[in-house]
Amino acid sequence: MATAAIELKNITKTFGSVVANRDVCLSVERGEILSILGENGSGKTTLMNMLAGIYFPDHGQIFIGGKEVVIRSPKDAFDHKIGMIHQHFKLVDVFSATENIILGLKGKGKFKIKQAAKKVAEISHKYGFDIDPMKKIHEMSVSEKQTVEIIKVLYRGADILILDEPTAVLTPQETEKLFAILRRMRDDGKAIIIITHKLHEVLSLSDRVSVLRKGEYIGTVNTKETNESQLTEMMVGKKVTLNIARGEPKNCEDRLVVESISCHNREGIKLLDNVSFTAKSGEILGIAGIAGSGQRELLEAIAGLQHLDGGSIIYNNPKTHTQDNLRDKTPLQIRDLGVRLSFVPEDRLGMGLVGNMDIVDNMMLRSYRKGKSVFLQRKAPKDLAERIISELEVVTPNAETPVRQLSGGNVQKVLVGREIASAPTVLMAAYPVRGLDINSSYTIYNLLNQQKERGVAVIFVGEDLDVLLELCDRILVIGSGHITGVVDARCATKEEIGLLMTKSKEEK
Repeated sequence: MATAAIELKNITKTFGSVVANRDVCLSVERGEILSILGENGSGKTTLMNMLAGIYFPDHGQIFIGGKEVVIRSPKDAFDHKIGMIHQHFKLVDVFSATENIILGLKGKGKFKIKQAAKKVAEISHKYGFDIDPMKKIHEMSVSEKQTVEIIKVLYRGADILILDEPTAVLTPQETEKLFAILRRMRDDGKAIIIITHKLHEVLSLSDRVSVLRKGEYIGTVNTKETNESQLTEMMVGKKVTLNIARGEPKNCEDRLVVESISCHNREGIKLLDNVSFTAKSGEILGIAGIAGSGQRELLEAIAGLQHLDGGSIIYNNPKTHTQDNLRDKTPLQIRDLGVRLSFVPEDRLGMGLVGNMDIVDNMMLRSYRKGKSVFLQRKAPKDLAERIISELEVVTPNAETPVRQLSGGNVQKVLVGREIASAPTVLMAAYPVRGLDINSSYTIYNLLNQQKERGVAVIFVGEDLDVLLELCDRILVIGSGHITGVVDARCATKEEIGLLMTKSKEEK
């Protein structure tokens, strides 16, 4: 039997009293793609960070090519030809692709950029990458930046590649392109490990799947011998139905009528260009688009956080039966009308919650202005925190735990739960399941469906087109700040939406 490219034996890692990984054993062969699946907080990224030299195991052994090795730093990992492509790219915006690729490498004298660019072009040609070696990072799309990160580790000679959530911000077409490249790398004898929570991608790309649950290794199965339902059961320890229960929209009324809104940034670049659409009560309106196409600015404009150059946002108030132009209102006035923005940013703790404060105090951030005395009332926020912890299965010692001690997925549940608990009439949920495991994601989908049944106008911005098609009633597609199409989610296809996402204004 061939020696495994990497073999982990009884790897254990703890952070204080929290056990991130306990006695994990798994292996990956050369010429194979291994997927690592698991719920949030199951220890997937921690395990891979130990291979990449970011963490050091408390216990256990790592074997590369059958020989035991010690990896104490990312440099050690590179010396063993291990390269990790992280979810959040580590690139210098003002440098070119080639400059980023050779950054940090030791060389005698000055680097010859032309020679380096030639080597970058050779790697690109070998595996089918489409990249201009001299293009600046700030001019690139998300998929081009990811390409630079992958070429960076290949340039350093890596033949064991670890990719953390590589398709999180890619269109279906870009995802297929990436998969074709990864298959070529596999055929070239490289060992590839992918951390992902998208089951359909696991099944279409990987050769084997290893599953972690609560930091422990559950098992490895051959992809061709498994299915979504078996993998989900391994991940969560119980059967989970994979159908999002989408009801027909009822008693639909125009709740939000957006007319010809535009805005630009400080450099004068248009972020939103003459955007018009209607959000109805009792329906979920999905918004699809490549990252940075204007989804964020659109929701911030409705929430009063973005200055607009023109247009109107008319809110039909179901309580007073009056019309309000939200463009004339402050963010606080808009919130008080019942229009809520639950934005789950990449930096959840920087924007959405205060890391050093506990869960109860983070609930109070939304309500303390209503305090009638100099003393803040803690009972209602505490009850709300306890309810969110219970209903959304937030893994935390108690409601007084600082949110920075929670895993990313649990922070997210607190963030989304807090907005839904305010009983809004318009709920804008941006990336509410970003990075969440399948079980937690379905909890959020069910919450959004409950809001829809209560007559709330739900606007859902998501990255996973399969989810948008299964959850939403209509999908609005935005590209480069303007709307390229609105489709019926019940009969649209991923390919149709993918084409609209990459469509330019001239093609309309």
